[in-house]
Amino acid sequence: MFTYLNPDVRKRLIADGKLVRVNSEGQLIDVATPESPGELAINLLGPIPLPMSLPGVKTTVQWYAAVRSTELKQVESLAADLNARGGQHLFSHLVSPLAVNSVLVVGEPSANPLVRVHSNCLTGDVFGSERCECGPQLSSAIARISEDSAGGYLVYMAGHEGRGIGLWAKAATYLLQDAGEDTYQANRSLGLPDDSRDFTDAGILLKYFIGDAGFRLLTNNPKKINDLAELGLTRVEAVKHVIGVSDWNKRYLNAKRDWGHKLSDEDIE
Repeated sequence: MFTYLNPDVRKRLIADGKLVRVNSEGQLIDVATPESPGELAINLLGPIPLPMSLPGVKTTVQWYAAVRSTELKQVESLAADLNARGGQHLFSHLVSPLAVNSVLVVGEPSANPLVRVHSNCLTGDVFGSERCECGPQLSSAIARISEDSAGGYLVYMAGHEGRGIGLWAKAATYLLQDAGEDTYQANRSLGLPDDSRDFTDAGILLKYFIGDAGFRLLTNNPKKINDLAELGLTRVEAVKHVIGVSDWNKRYLNAKRDWGHKLSDEDIE
């Protein structure tokens, strides 16, 4: 990730076409030219072959790491300062300011690809928690896309823990849920929005990889469709994505349905 520490590595990646920059419309712009003040641009590293083995699926995808230019510039400045002071032992501090999203290109995407925009969930994706369905949704999405004749993409949003409130606040909401509140009530008790996720970067990345063409989106959440439409992605077909239902998360799923997710009684049984 720390390609900014060695300008020669950065130049080599640019020359090899492995480091590019796209604007807010998903169009390629000169990665070597400083962006204008206020301009939203995303840097992409890849493709990187990534063999994956998840429950129910074993495949190889092409991985791209994505980060906003503004965030990268801040970390580059900090890296230069640490390097000048010989602070190699402090380089771990460079990770925290940098929200690195990912795009997994699955198969050979063609017309009307299958897409999943997945919000990161440490407890579900990594720990295998059954308090949500995130881990099974991630594995199933990769499996469904890899089996689909049109291939597709998985956009993994790194800054979306707990619908955007972060891991610490998410832990607090779990304690409130154990005391009787549902997942949305718990957010409100902390003075936080029901859902504070921002899908702007996901929209830019999908514009870059798919353009104006339509695609199918694995989601039960109409708000995600609406948010992408506001970003200019209007040719999106929702595809139901229900998996990982357990006794631990039925109350959580019922709360999501009451909030607007397209879930039926049969889905949650």
